[in-house]
Amino acid sequence: MTSRTLPDGAILRAGRPGDEAGILDCITALAVYEREPDAVENTVVALTETLFGPDPRAFVHVVERDGRIVGIAIWFVTYSTWTGRHGIWLEDLFVGPEQRGRGYGKALLASLAAVCVERGYSRLEWTVLDWNAPSIAFYDSLGAVPMDEWTTRRLVGADLELLAAGA
Repeated sequence: MTSRTLPDGAILRAGRPGDEAGILDCITALAVYEREPDAVENTVVALTETLFGPDPRAFVHVVERDGRIVGIAIWFVTYSTWTGRHGIWLEDLFVGPEQRGRGYGKALLASLAAVCVERGYSRLEWTVLDWNAPSIAFYDSLGAVPMDEWTTRRLVGADLELLAAGA
């Protein structure tokens, strides 16, 4: 990813070692916004290994302004058996409230769309909470369509362990 200058002197770039504390701050702020303030178990050490270790499986684009990480897009590669091509799953998109309205969120999404186009990936996907009207309106303005017939399912904790024990 090539770095890009954004409004107000911000820089959009790939995340790099040393960004972990700022990335974690954004993850924590997103959890607060999504009404799950105590849900974040991630750490700077875990982010270092996940994003910048010898075999990264997740990636991050950041917006840096005045030496601070003010926006993130954390993503990983998916695969569609139907298209036979990879795609990107956007796990988290966050721009600090005081930084919104400058085009940083759109720039982060555009950077992921560019990765998809450059690599021949067939899709860019993510979820959004049903009550998050501002984000839904933003995504609609970009042409993103809801997958109304699909429901995300999740196994965690004891249920995950119970299923694994039966393998």
